[in-house]
Amino acid sequence: MQMRKLVFALGVLLLGLCLGVKPAEAAEKEAIIINKSNNQLAFYENGTLQKVFPVATGRTRNMTPEGKFSLVNKVKNRPWYKEGIPGGDPRNPLGARWLGINVPGDWGHTSGNIYGVHGTNNPASIGTYASSGCIRMHNKDVVWLYDRADKNIPVYITSSSSSFSTLAQKYGVGANKAVAGYQTFNETLRYGSKGESVAILQRKLSITADGSFGPQTLRAVKKFQTSKGLVADGIVGPKTRKALFSE
Repeated sequence: MQMRKLVFALGVLLLGLCLGVKPAEAAEKEAIIINKSNNQLAFYENGTLQKVFPVATGRTRNMTPEGKFSLVNKVKNRPWYKEGIPGGDPRNPLGARWLGINVPGDWGHTSGNIYGVHGTNNPASIGTYASSGCIRMHNKDVVWLYDRADKNIPVYITSSSSSFSTLAQKYGVGANKAVAGYQTFNETLRYGSKGESVAILQRKLSITADGSFGPQTLRAVKKFQTSKGLVADGIVGPKTRKALFSE
């Protein structure tokens, strides 16, 4: 009986190898992608983009390392050991949550105690290059991420002009899957527009999806129109919609 079970197990393993099945593929459906070029963080769950957040990264490019890492620890209200400031203290620069990643330079390359995604007591720094290497988020944003991101998921850090959808395909995150909320819309959008169609547009442009067509969205639309050889008027009409959803 034991021999029969062993033969069956070996058969299943060989079948998996022949089909190219990798256990890690399931984990790739959940990932964090950080783009230092625009200081944004994207969270993928079940192979789909859930949210894009503004972040702060290193004061110089080499302070926040680039590559593929892993989320290895999660701490609520982590103390600021360097200055002896307890967790939860308004003076604590680590904010409400800490998500540690194992990058070269931490203790044994596995601890996640040196580099991490964390909150901040300096919200004005978000969107800028301000940290000593960590990735800062607004406290409400890092709490949202902390509650959803599982340990051991991949964390990709890059500096790229590519969209998050392009980066996700490159990294094999949610490959061949439609990104959440990337439905098309038929209305013309312009500065001052509000609603779900604006949020869809914003997610497609990989910017904060707050559903309000403000200055950031206007800049992103004009940049996209210029890249496609369209009139950069900031109005999302038929030609711009077609270019957006033909990618």
